[in-house]
Amino acid sequence: MRLSIKKRAARVEVVVFDVDGVLTRGDIVYGPGGEWKVFNVHDGHGFKLAVRGGLKLALITGRTSESVVRRARELEVDVLMDGVKRKNLAIRELCKKMSVKPESVCFVGDDVVDLPAMAAVGFPVAVANAVEEVRDQAAWITTRRGGEGAAREVIELILKSKGLWANVLKRYVGGFDEE
Repeated sequence: MRLSIKKRAARVEVVVFDVDGVLTRGDIVYGPGGEWKVFNVHDGHGFKLAVRGGLKLALITGRTSESVVRRARELEVDVLMDGVKRKNLAIRELCKKMSVKPESVCFVGDDVVDLPAMAAVGFPVAVANAVEEVRDQAAWITTRRGGEGAAREVIELILKSKGLWANVLKRYVGGFDEE
């Protein structure tokens, strides 16, 4: 029996995002000092909400970029795995490191390099502008495009499915001194 989207989302303990094309629109700009990436502020607030809701966050990316390291630090990401060639093996390592089962992991991807990671988790998600093969493998597809609020949409779905959204939002909007 196939679980509903809400039930699958409710089981998630760790949310893993690809970076290029998921947290960014996929554009890479080279300038003085290296690579520049543009991140979405709504996604950033989503990460903060996820942390307050007790979710663990991870980034797995095939590229290596100082801007990703900086963004991961700003957003309190638990694990950053960059320069990864085989994302399914990275998922396995991540599960071991975080002591979670693959069924409780959500992976959000956009391109064919993400397919092995999507096959290795309990809740595979594609961003709206993902390639066809990724959309076909996804249990759920966001309405927003990568780099344009898709990560926030995933986080909201998970927190709402777990029954945590109202409390997390209240705490987030109410201030940070309640913790």
